[in-house]
Amino acid sequence: MSSALTRKRFLAGAAATAVAVASHRATAATTYNMRLGIDLARDHPIVVGMLAAASRIKDATQGQVNLQIFPDNQLGDDTHMLANLRSGAMQMMAIGDNILATLVPAAAIDNIGFAFKSADVAWAALDGAVGDVIRPDIVKSGLYPMQRIWDQGFREITSSAKQINSPDDLRGFKMRVPPSPISLQIFQSLGAAAVTINSAEIYTSLQTHVVDGQENPLAVIETQKFYQVQKYCALTDHMWVGFWALVNGAYWNSMPQNLRKTFADIFNDEAEKARPANEKLNGSLEATLTQQGLTFNRPDKAAFQAALAKSGFYKTWKEKFGAPLWSALEKHTGPLG
Repeated sequence: MSSALTRKRFLAGAAATAVAVASHRATAATTYNMRLGIDLARDHPIVVGMLAAASRIKDATQGQVNLQIFPDNQLGDDTHMLANLRSGAMQMMAIGDNILATLVPAAAIDNIGFAFKSADVAWAALDGAVGDVIRPDIVKSGLYPMQRIWDQGFREITSSAKQINSPDDLRGFKMRVPPSPISLQIFQSLGAAAVTINSAEIYTSLQTHVVDGQENPLAVIETQKFYQVQKYCALTDHMWVGFWALVNGAYWNSMPQNLRKTFADIFNDEAEKARPANEKLNGSLEATLTQQGLTFNRPDKAAFQAALAKSGFYKTWKEKFGAPLWSALEKHTGPLG
């Protein structure tokens, strides 16, 4: 081999190495600034957990990934944020499965009325067979979901006008529901005059009697101060809701694999830590909200479930979701409807 050829190969190899090193340094130097929007209050356990995740991620990546959390609809209502997330105008969002269902219908499966007997059952379903069906559908929509869903808890009905003790008490009742098809149908099936209103407008709508009631987990009722404009709370546990943490798919794929792994591992870990914290808060809030003026009652849940079954609610949604997803749900809940 000639010395000229050897020198040529050496120089080519050195150049390739220099390019690789420069590329590595550029990648290592890249800072990923991310904004996460959510409609919950800053002191809600989900937001507290996400703030902890952001701090841990910044430390673990030595400042290469900076995640800012914007609670209280600071970046817009759910519909606005979801549109911005899909367009890439924002990088991340935490969204209730009932709202996500407007884009990914399968996400509403865990909102089936009176499906889960406990939060533990819901977590097992979403971490397992049910989540395995939903997550690929989310990815197809151009978004990347974290593996673990965040627990918002069971939803209860509040009212400014009367106690809700039976399905008959909901007939004609002006009820706020989120912009979610399944939420709307639950209360329409129970005879309520259901109105879809974004979360940012609930308090004002209650205060001005655009609606007379709403439904949310106790933690939301307390942190959003709905007790100031409501008198009664029926502990119906009619729906369990989780929050999906979603990243714009193109943005997620632009991050190096090692940063994605660190980010996801920490975020999923904090989601699991926040679950019992949220359950503990919801469990303690009846006493707190009683002191703040709410009167509680415990209706017969079986009566509401029977009314839904009679209306054809379960049959309708079984057909909409399809056999594979419905079967995955019933593995955890038992037969429904």
